[in-house]
Amino acid sequence: MPQNFVPFLKENARKEMIAVLNERLADTIDLSHAVKQAHWNLKGTGFIGVHELLDDVTANLRNGADDMAERIAMMGGLAQGTSKTVAEKSSLEPYPTDIVKIEDHVAALVERYNAYTTKLREGIEAADEAGDEDTADLFTEVSRAAEKDAWFIGSNSSAAA
Repeated sequence: MPQNFVPFLKENARKEMIAVLNERLADTIDLSHAVKQAHWNLKGTGFIGVHELLDDVTANLRNGADDMAERIAMMGGLAQGTSKTVAEKSSLEPYPTDIVKIEDHVAALVERYNAYTTKLREGIEAADEAGDEDTADLFTEVSRAAEKDAWFIGSNSSAAA
């Protein structure tokens, strides 16, 4: 097993945090793939602005996933981010693959972002209860970015009309 660089956590708390981090990692990777699905397939007025926004949003999700995976490794765990694992473990609803209208993609993404940020907040609470302030801070940082991205996506003027 990899070395644990977070020795202050009790073993049961460390294992719990690794599990919670892996759950949110699966959600984060899944959501990043949903955003790319929308990015590739959306059509309509305002296309280029939304298309470019979704590239930035994907980068934010990938950064969050990387931070979660690195935290798992620091705690002596193994990050579980393969496509098969993500498909099995994500708590998010499957993203529709038959939509093209910007408005439909915006609605589908905002719905998933709302579910995602709810799960991140549950992760913050679990980390607080475990006494793991750094994981709570990581989830807070990811949540803050996700809420802002959801706002940007949902506020798209062409989709909100």
